[in-house]
Amino acid sequence: MAKQVVVIGAGMVGVCCALSLRRRGMVVTLIDRREPGQETSFGNSGVFSRSSVFPINGPGMLQKLPAYLTNRHPAVRWRGSLLSNPRWILGFLAECTKNSTGRRSRALDGLIKHSMGLNRKLMGEAQLLSHLLETGWLKVWRGVDGAGTAQAEAAPLNSFGIATQVLDATGIARLEPHAAPVFKAGLLISDSASVDDPGAVVSGYAALARDRGVVILRAEARALYRTTTGWRIETTRDSYDGDAVVVALGPWSAELLRPLGFRVPMGFERGYHVHLAMPEGAGPQRAIHDVDGGFVVSPMRAGARVTSGVELAGRDALANNMQIDAAVRLARETFALGAPVEVKPWLGSRPTLPDSLPMIGELPGAIGLYAAFGHQHIGFSTGSGTGEIIAAAIAGEAPPIDASAFAAGRFV
Repeated sequence: MAKQVVVIGAGMVGVCCALSLRRRGMVVTLIDRREPGQETSFGNSGVFSRSSVFPINGPGMLQKLPAYLTNRHPAVRWRGSLLSNPRWILGFLAECTKNSTGRRSRALDGLIKHSMGLNRKLMGEAQLLSHLLETGWLKVWRGVDGAGTAQAEAAPLNSFGIATQVLDATGIARLEPHAAPVFKAGLLISDSASVDDPGAVVSGYAALARDRGVVILRAEARALYRTTTGWRIETTRDSYDGDAVVVALGPWSAELLRPLGFRVPMGFERGYHVHLAMPEGAGPQRAIHDVDGGFVVSPMRAGARVTSGVELAGRDALANNMQIDAAVRLARETFALGAPVEVKPWLGSRPTLPDSLPMIGELPGAIGLYAAFGHQHIGFSTGSGTGEIIAAAIAGEAPPIDASAFAAGRFV
């Protein structure tokens, strides 16, 4: 008899888990309180980032820390007391060593590289290739020292086999003819790609899953219990049983697992976005990370999406538009963009763990209960690879890559 698996959470990670499980013949139910792709997965910059192999908390973080602590840096803002979540912040800083960064980078490289090919394959199967922009991912610097920084970033990326091209102002102008001449240096990561509607891509993956037999239910998970034969999920709609359960609830995952005795040290890297009207011939040609400005601007079907830097705050804290307002001003100075499309900025919380790696795999002492969360900024890029790791584990297969660094038991 085929295994019955319940996946809780229909973001990019959860939908990809459902697809991979169904591909192996399992009976899969996917549960979320909203439609697929309408929570955290909805609000990213749309990049399938091949270059995100270096965790945020590397050795360079300690050098930047004094600037971040002023709470004026556009890339990172914090609200409340940073020590309100001491296990996360202290663990995060403890990982800022060369040895730890090397180990984690190798793990991320394996997951990202595996996911890149899977994403292109899934987009083809789901008939979503019209959303795919194979134009790379561009980082740019405004300061005069940008050229040296670009060169310094290119070398370690190249060591992972990631194709890059260092650009001067003229090279940037060729790639981005509609940008004001404010950038002194750039780094094109040509191995990366992006999409023009992340929410539509996740919805399209979910439609593919449904076509293949996955049951998708709209309900909010309230509690999770062990039964004599597996697991039971209580929701606002009904209760559902499974031989195995995958928790892929992003920033809500730790809350669901806490009553079972798991104390996940989760932090929240919140982000905002706004779409600006993009007259024809006025916007960016690809996703652009303005490093000094601390934001990303991406061409989307809804307009030019401006995404803010990180805001460290409680998952459900009230919005503070200071970061996104500053990013919008810079974006409109850089491109001839129009007024905001939405009434107010979108806000979402990215789940992050102290080592900046996701938890992927079976939780210790809980046979049949699997974690698939904590992907911080790269869940959109790595959901497909995560799905394959989870499905292989539940099916009793060898993992497609070395996933030991993502072991679910390392924090609980």
